[in-house]
Amino acid sequence: MPWFVSSRTKQFKPFFILVILLSLLHFKADAVDIYVSVNGADTNIGTQEKPLATLHSAVRKARELRRLNDASIKGGIRIIMGKGVYQLHEPIVIRPEDSGTKDSPTEIIATEKVVLSGGVKINGWKKLAGTVPGLPKAATGKIWVADVPNFDGNGLLFRQLWVNGNKAVRAKNYNGDAMGRILSWNSEKQTCIIPLQKNISLTNVKGMEMLIHQWWAIANLRVKSVKMIGNTAELSFMQPESRIQSEHPWPAPWISEKTGNSAFYLTNAIQFLNEPGEWFEDVQNHKIYYWPRAAENMLKAEVIAPALENLLKIEGTIDNPVTFINFKGISFEHSTWLRPSKQGHVPHQAGMYMLDAYKLEKAGTPDKPSLENQAWVGRPASAVEVNYANNTAFKSCRFIHLASTGLDYKKGTSDNEIKGNLFKDIGGSAILIGTFSDEATEVHLPYNPTDKREISANNTIENNLVTDVTNEDWGAVGIGAGYVRGIKILHNEICDVSYSGISMGWGWTKTQNAMEKNTISANKIHHYGKHMYDVAGIYTLSAQPESFITENVVDSIYKAPFAHLPEHWFYLYTDEGSSYFTIKNNWTPTEKYLQNANGPDNLWENNGPKVAENIKQNAGLEKPFQYLLKQKANYSNRGINQAEDKPVVFELIFKNDNLPSNKVLDGFAKENNLLASSIYKWNNRLVIYTSNLKVESLQQTLKRLNATEIKLYDNLFYDFNRKKNCGDKPVAEWDNIILSVNLVKDEKMQKEYLDYHKTQFEKWPEISKGFCNAEFQRLAIFKNDRQLMLIISIPKGKKIDDLNPKTTLNNPKVDEWNALMKKYQEGIEGTKPDEVWVFFKPIE
Repeated sequence: MPWFVSSRTKQFKPFFILVILLSLLHFKADAVDIYVSVNGADTNIGTQEKPLATLHSAVRKARELRRLNDASIKGGIRIIMGKGVYQLHEPIVIRPEDSGTKDSPTEIIATEKVVLSGGVKINGWKKLAGTVPGLPKAATGKIWVADVPNFDGNGLLFRQLWVNGNKAVRAKNYNGDAMGRILSWNSEKQTCIIPLQKNISLTNVKGMEMLIHQWWAIANLRVKSVKMIGNTAELSFMQPESRIQSEHPWPAPWISEKTGNSAFYLTNAIQFLNEPGEWFEDVQNHKIYYWPRAAENMLKAEVIAPALENLLKIEGTIDNPVTFINFKGISFEHSTWLRPSKQGHVPHQAGMYMLDAYKLEKAGTPDKPSLENQAWVGRPASAVEVNYANNTAFKSCRFIHLASTGLDYKKGTSDNEIKGNLFKDIGGSAILIGTFSDEATEVHLPYNPTDKREISANNTIENNLVTDVTNEDWGAVGIGAGYVRGIKILHNEICDVSYSGISMGWGWTKTQNAMEKNTISANKIHHYGKHMYDVAGIYTLSAQPESFITENVVDSIYKAPFAHLPEHWFYLYTDEGSSYFTIKNNWTPTEKYLQNANGPDNLWENNGPKVAENIKQNAGLEKPFQYLLKQKANYSNRGINQAEDKPVVFELIFKNDNLPSNKVLDGFAKENNLLASSIYKWNNRLVIYTSNLKVESLQQTLKRLNATEIKLYDNLFYDFNRKKNCGDKPVAEWDNIILSVNLVKDEKMQKEYLDYHKTQFEKWPEISKGFCNAEFQRLAIFKNDRQLMLIISIPKGKKIDDLNPKTTLNNPKVDEWNALMKKYQEGIEGTKPDEVWVFFKPIE
């Protein structure tokens, strides 16, 4: 439960009271106080004895004091809100005229629990008598009904419902976390075929929606019609989402025999109301139906539906921004978002929905010759929206029970602070900041405005708890930063998110743009990727000079049940165009990272499980803010991915010994999370001995070295392990010796060779004894076609020429083995007539 529970009977946190009281004491004596109380009146003067009733009136009173330059405001204005829930009928709007100054700020403060709510209570619940057309038999006798509130002259339309502070489920055809799989998608007809379910009718289609899972995003599609075809149904959809969904290429519906087609469920039809916790709104008859959970008494329950999309708007202009306005201890609750109900919702990425998107007949744009698609996006609504504002702050606030984005700092927002807040139970992203392409600008075009005041710059997001967000738009993110400059994202804890924890950057471009000098440091991100893959704890896009990702902890990615590619998940992910980053000292359980189509000058250094313990301990909320951790959501029981780290070998073959210089290779290693010592060369060949976790990245980035052929050796058919085969502990640090040879062309002899190695440990135990005697730590052989790569790992600083003779010392069987193996081996291309095994030497 949230630390301010909806019953309003829990005690206010003593620590939080202390924080607010101390902040009050720090005000100068000549600051003016304006009081607001739920029992006040807007005809009052706003003193403690005669408080105002609304924040709207308090802001207006403060504005007048500013306009008149009243002497009382020299030290600032404090709007002190008394305990209670303040139902909003329109957003609170803060304008340039409300601005404070550095010496005279305006602060809106709660000393006890204060809620600004955009919701409406639904009262008058009664047990449903009789039946309703379409209601399942299983619901008979279990459903409660109430009238839909008349909020704005019409019956209130809503997509969320909270019962005693817990979000209820909009009735859907699959129960719990279950989903179906589409059978096909027809882009030309703009239709989808799905399987029919037993005892689930699709005849009542008015208001029905489809949620479809596709790669790294979902889409909400309003169903227009359903046509039964045998044991399947063909769905068509409303415009404009039908066209956009069928024309856009990324992310499209996933069709795969191997991993399964895109998952889906249908929602918002009375025939789906078949389990506790589900609800359905009958818009035509202004009724709401609900099947209570076991512990819910509908005669006493507090039921709230959201009515307002924006609860608070801070609206400055480029020439007259809002300045020095701070919010402390306020809870923002119960926002709505209705676009999916009116126009559908087909996101491009990070929750930004497509206004238009399609594949180019002929690929290529001036900025990106290979680009094959175009898209224009809109930005989802937010409970709190900030435009053109400087030196504002949200501290120790709560953003909970929200339909879309929690807090959104948009264009022209600089030197602002978001600190010590709770973000919980949010349908979209917790925090968005910076431009993510204006609606008139194609998303792949770099943003770098002439007037730099447009850019979101030098903002701080620090010590916030983000938990159970993205719980409706699964492709949204915990913290999303677009084109930002000088941002500091520090010491936040992010958990229980459906996609990525922190996403920074936009544009998919190597071209330098508005972004630079950004920092993501000391955050703790875990239990992410709950639904969507192509995902990371920390994800970046585009060129961002002098930017740093350091000392973060990323751990525990969920096993997403319907991921399009089950292994396509990462702890750190620098995506298209990411350039000029330093990624250093980040703790992750393994080095499962992706560098996809990156630009130049990224430096990867000391990331993974060997990062210093103090870095791991210091990440996340700092001590004064750890009281927030009691609010963490309960984790799903779907399990956590474990990445198995196995060795692999890449071989690159070049023409005419035209290998890259050691300087180029050293730079390549730094940009690709490799040690330079893992790269070896011989004649016209390079070998990289690395981890299978880096294969996906290297298969792309190795192309930049312009080799004529790139071969992957991941078939490890022989593996001598010191711990297993010698019974003692390996030394801490190794040097690797890499050799290569061909097997003879005779396939029968190749099989004999492999059979010998399969049974060597049992039938030739003397060989293992020799390796143990020679201090070999590991000996691995990989095969690609008939070429072998042999890796001999020895204690660091020792020489193979000194150790190898120990294999045969008092061990004649080793000589016998070696003589036997010679007939199966021959030199690779480029060896001398009498040369068989070749040694690859480390680059210097």
